[in-house]
Amino acid sequence: MICVAGAGAFGTALAVSLAANGPVMLWARDAGHADEMRKTRENARRLPGVALPDAVKIVTDFDTVPAEIPILVAVPMQHLRGMAETHAAALRGHPLIACCKGIELSTGRGPTAILSETVTDTPNAILTGPSFAADIARGLPTALTLACADPDLGKSLQQALTTPNLRLYRTTDTTGAEMGGALKNVIAIAAGACIGQGLGDSARAALMTRGMAEITRLADHLGAQRETLMGLSGFGDLVLTCTSDKSRNYRLGLALGRNEAFDSATTVEGVKTAEAVTGLAAQLDIDMPISAHVHAIASGHSSVAQAMQALLNRPLKEE
Repeated sequence: MICVAGAGAFGTALAVSLAANGPVMLWARDAGHADEMRKTRENARRLPGVALPDAVKIVTDFDTVPAEIPILVAVPMQHLRGMAETHAAALRGHPLIACCKGIELSTGRGPTAILSETVTDTPNAILTGPSFAADIARGLPTALTLACADPDLGKSLQQALTTPNLRLYRTTDTTGAEMGGALKNVIAIAAGACIGQGLGDSARAALMTRGMAEITRLADHLGAQRETLMGLSGFGDLVLTCTSDKSRNYRLGLALGRNEAFDSATTVEGVKTAEAVTGLAAQLDIDMPISAHVHAIASGHSSVAQAMQALLNRPLKEE
């Protein structure tokens, strides 16, 4: 049995996929939302049109979750600490797998560090990589990275979480997996803004390439392995989110480039990540101009045109 904590689109999609292997518990914070899903066997709020298999049981109380089974924590990055602190006693003793991407604004921490700080003496990992909830829920083939510092636990979780349409690759490099997954969202906003402004595919390719250089610079400093960044959780996720309008970060960038309104209720992790990484880069004296300009645009301190001109006017250098 597996538990998925978080009934958003991604958490629900994971529960649907994992149900092919056996019973799954899907934890919802909101009791009303849970009742809706039980009655309709669908998460109409977050993943409409996808039927919940009979093997998926909707719960609102962690006390009903059997001891020691893995829990995938699929909540937005900036809510992870609060959720983990609130339910620390119930989560303790379960292997915890973070399923969010980003950097905590208040601390600069990644998901596994937050889980280690809030749910002590409990093993954890992160599941990340190029994926859209709708694709996973529809049974389309998807490959992800499972990063776990404990290689034996990583092997066990890899076996438990692989499904007929979900293929997991394993690494012990949690830093690389976290940085790739977090920072690609920032670059995706820039890529969307580039296309929205009408600057073309060549400019987007340049932004993606130089964005990958930024990701690698910071991740190297933090001790990540370059092989991880060239894998699914880095390069793979970057390609997906910078080229598809299924990506919320890319769609925000499109709206910024077109000077159009964007639904403020939509969670876009790259906005907070851009703010967090800009501060972290300044603290560490690491040059991350694309991330800094994304933060300036998203916070209303710069226009897309101004940011693009500033990037083009930077001093010439070797690649």
